[in-house]
Amino acid sequence: MLQPAQAQDIQELNPAELGAVAHLYRGEIYRSTIWRTRLDNTTNWSIVTMGIALSTTFSSREASALPLILIGMLLAVFVGLEARRYRYFNVWRARARFMETHLYAQILSGQRGADDGSWRKVLAEDYLHPRHHISFFRAAGRRVRRTYIWTIAIQTTAYLGKIAIHPSVATHLGEFIDRAAIGPIPGWVVLCCGLLYNLGWIVLAVSTYWLDRCTHGKRRSAAAMG
Repeated sequence: MLQPAQAQDIQELNPAELGAVAHLYRGEIYRSTIWRTRLDNTTNWSIVTMGIALSTTFSSREASALPLILIGMLLAVFVGLEARRYRYFNVWRARARFMETHLYAQILSGQRGADDGSWRKVLAEDYLHPRHHISFFRAAGRRVRRTYIWTIAIQTTAYLGKIAIHPSVATHLGEFIDRAAIGPIPGWVVLCCGLLYNLGWIVLAVSTYWLDRCTHGKRRSAAAMG
């Protein structure tokens, strides 16, 4: 978290400098839009692959539910890619939002905040020493909470539904567990692994939500970015 430098007298921006800041803002908006598009591309890949897995699994009564298990590994890869891209996106988004809050909002409202001037030092420090504002772990948690939790829920529901109704409706719990078997791996082991898989995503989502609240809950907008 970037902290503002010691309060010092800061000169007002002249028209030329204000114009340069306006162009800087446009550049940050452009970069955040590009990285937002990259995030959307990864999400689209996960949706398409999930659709293929669903189509393959439910193509016939005899079709295996294995594609829905294998898609879990792809989803983990996609979450990793999105977390990396989100960390870059968050840099440009935070800078643009910082300028909106501390410059453009004050211009439009005609009121100056108590922190007038210090925000420029915070922004300058971020340009002088650029770094990611959040960790890979927190970025992954955000993408899971906002996007992938629904894909994972569909994956889990479809898998359980597949082994419950195909090739015929399971009449008792033992039959349901036996259908989950993969080759020499017993069904109960597969189901336990699936439970751990889903619990892992839940722990990631909840723990990073708690970290976000701890980080941002007491933070003043003038004191940090990201």
